[in-house]
Amino acid sequence: GHIYREWIISMSIHTDCASLTTRVQLDSASMMLGTAMQRLGTGLRINSAADDAAGLQMATRLQAQSSGQKVGMRNAQDAVSMMQTAEGAMDEMTNIAQRMKDLATQHANGTTTAADKTAIKAESDALKEELESIMTNTTFGGQALLEGGGFTAAVTFQIGASKAEKLDVDVSTPLGKVTTAIGALTETDLDKANDLLNALGETRSAFGANINRLEHTVNNLSNMKENTDM
Repeated sequence: GHIYREWIISMSIHTDCASLTTRVQLDSASMMLGTAMQRLGTGLRINSAADDAAGLQMATRLQAQSSGQKVGMRNAQDAVSMMQTAEGAMDEMTNIAQRMKDLATQHANGTTTAADKTAIKAESDALKEELESIMTNTTFGGQALLEGGGFTAAVTFQIGASKAEKLDVDVSTPLGKVTTAIGALTETDLDKANDLLNALGETRSAFGANINRLEHTVNNLSNMKENTDM
């Protein structure tokens, strides 16, 4: 009887061992299946630090870079739009200044009568008021650009994922020349009209150079982001 009981106990122990081994294997398979399903569901190989600790650190760093590049691209595009708004306003100002120059040229001609000069002055005064209105009312996102803010001082654009990736645009000096030239305009002074045209050309050229640069910046950021995301 004693030997029989030992045999039963022995069989019981061995039976439990097999059960436990099966349970462990089942749990392991379930965990692997869960990980596989999670990866299929998210499309990501690494979903937690346990999946790949070193890989997670690298992936997090790349994700931060990619995200920063995306925002940098948007910032650069907004900067282009902001400068295009200002430059577009100055395009119309150039047309007005050219018309005022034509009026001053006509005013200086000996065939122009007193009545003609009165009409010339009336048009010239109206055009000058429109120049001042454009300077005051040209805005981007509710912010004045040409007078009372915006480009009256240097503007810094964050155009990349790192602190060093910035673009400083400073057109305040030529823009100040525009403001001064508008204030000095008269229907009789050709030189003042030329001064305004020159100041407008200088400012528009500065905007154009920075717009071209930012377009290349956007292209480069797009290339880097595409390769970072791969």
